[in-house]
Amino acid sequence: MLLTIAAFVVALGLLIAVHEYGHYRAAVACGVKVLRFSVGFGRPLLSWQPKGSPTEFVIGAFPLGGYVRMLDEREAPVDPHERHLAFNTQPLRSRAVIVAAGPLANLLLAVLLYSLVNWNGVQEPKAVLASPVAGSVAYNAGLRGGELVERAALGADELEDVRSFEDLRWLLTRSALEGDRARLEIRPQGASASREVVLDMSAIDAREADAQLFRKIGVVGPWTRPVIGELVPDGAAARAGLRAGDLVLNVGSTDVVDGQQLRDLIRQSVKEGASLTQPWRIERGGSMLTIDVTPDAKTDQGATVGRIGAYVGAPPEFVNVEYGFLEGAWVGVVKTWDVSILTLRMMGRIVIGEASLKNISGPLTIADYAGRSASMGISQYLVFLALISVSLGVLNLLPVPVLDGGHLMYYLWEGVTGKGVSDVWLERLQRGGVAVLMLMMSIALFNDVTRLFG
Repeated sequence: MLLTIAAFVVALGLLIAVHEYGHYRAAVACGVKVLRFSVGFGRPLLSWQPKGSPTEFVIGAFPLGGYVRMLDEREAPVDPHERHLAFNTQPLRSRAVIVAAGPLANLLLAVLLYSLVNWNGVQEPKAVLASPVAGSVAYNAGLRGGELVERAALGADELEDVRSFEDLRWLLTRSALEGDRARLEIRPQGASASREVVLDMSAIDAREADAQLFRKIGVVGPWTRPVIGELVPDGAAARAGLRAGDLVLNVGSTDVVDGQQLRDLIRQSVKEGASLTQPWRIERGGSMLTIDVTPDAKTDQGATVGRIGAYVGAPPEFVNVEYGFLEGAWVGVVKTWDVSILTLRMMGRIVIGEASLKNISGPLTIADYAGRSASMGISQYLVFLALISVSLGVLNLLPVPVLDGGHLMYYLWEGVTGKGVSDVWLERLQRGGVAVLMLMMSIALFNDVTRLFG
């Protein structure tokens, strides 16, 4: 719990500070006087003002946001001798640069974070496929598990090397959400030659980017050896005589390919709410044994499934994914661009009803993910920060009044017509923008509560 809170506070503070610092640096560069730089709203917990600086720096009590207050005749009277330092007196291009600098700072931070992970290197599962879910896209394409994915591409793009399972998962996510086909160059276990398979995602209902989406695709996780791990005392596995380290070869008449398939077979080993007893053929210390196993029937999300009370499947094989300086930086740029485009497309699909509102996450889910990623190591935490930073940058560029994109929309109108938006329309649009923002926050909070406590 403490790790989750700490990881969330650090993430929120960093992302907000970078966003507001983008506005601040652009304002100073454009000759605008900045009165206050605040991370957080409400009563100041900490404030200071560097000697000779006109800016007061503040950390507020309410951390969900921040602001940069500039000298502006629309907010308070300005001395005539400082009028040239006011935001509202600046040329249109300067005002646009200052407003756009916040979201752009978040996108640049994402590039840096992705680059740091690429330069430092990270241990990721090897891109070897687990047995696909029966009837899924991968299964129908002829995949059966154990295939190494060497290269892949989206649609008609050129095939590129797949360094890890995470590379593959990202490509499949994009393919499903965009409704485009994924081309995989695979090498089956024991084969010397590679072949290409095509996963047609057009038939998938990809309204939600969740675990069920990957079950529809059929690629749930990387390949693992179907071995039994630590057992729960008095669990079904222990009662049957299974031991840690047993390699499962068959369950009933079904050959077992990997840990994912074994887990699915165990889950399915119930009929009309009752457990089924099946003979398991296992390898133990070089000897072959047959053991009858009767899983316990358990309720999981309203369905009755089998459980044996043991860890199933060995850890996957890992590879170190590391890039050189220039290549790592370029991959960081490409990843930031891809995530930005995918985020925009998902937002667009939500607006027109092609994607579920359940994809909108709020602070509780972000906090949960922050804690989980931090517990997995610094690289995973940096990837999480990069993803949230991209989301924050893209969200603020949307043409919604009260957001940075809304102000840029006003400036576009001013640039085209030669005059600013009238005060009457500004007030109406601001009210509308606040309503939209409050609606989005309500949906996000509802989703958080449903997801975490439902």
